[in-house]
Amino acid sequence: MTGMDGDVSSIKKWVVFYPIYINSRKMIAEGRRIGASKACENPTCVEIDDCCKHLKLPSVIEIEKAYPRDYLQRGRVRVLLKREDGTLLNPVIGSRKQLMLRVAELVRRHPGRTKKQETSSSTSLAGPSKSGGKGGKKRK
Repeated sequence: MTGMDGDVSSIKKWVVFYPIYINSRKMIAEGRRIGASKACENPTCVEIDDCCKHLKLPSVIEIEKAYPRDYLQRGRVRVLLKREDGTLLNPVIGSRKQLMLRVAELVRRHPGRTKKQETSSSTSLAGPSKSGGKGGKKRK
């Protein structure tokens, strides 16, 4: 029992990462923390967790948690950036901001995401062209 409490207390010290932090569809006032041009569209906790694993950073998905400003936005990821002695686990990522920028970049190239984008970009969104109808010739 004490071993489990130790794990919980250490996880509480990990960095909290909500998907909304890197969502390009959200405004800064709604919780986005990086520039819209560097953010990605509608990231999920699973994608963020996969990217953290790719960066060799320990991470845990907490599905039961919700973002405080938008309680319908369920889930968050806890990420460990530093060891107990303060040394970085990944020397490239030294802060939350660097983590967000790097994860947003990786999420855009996520294997599950690239397939979705290819299918949506191949379908044409152009509607039927307007020709004819009211307005004909002007009368003198």
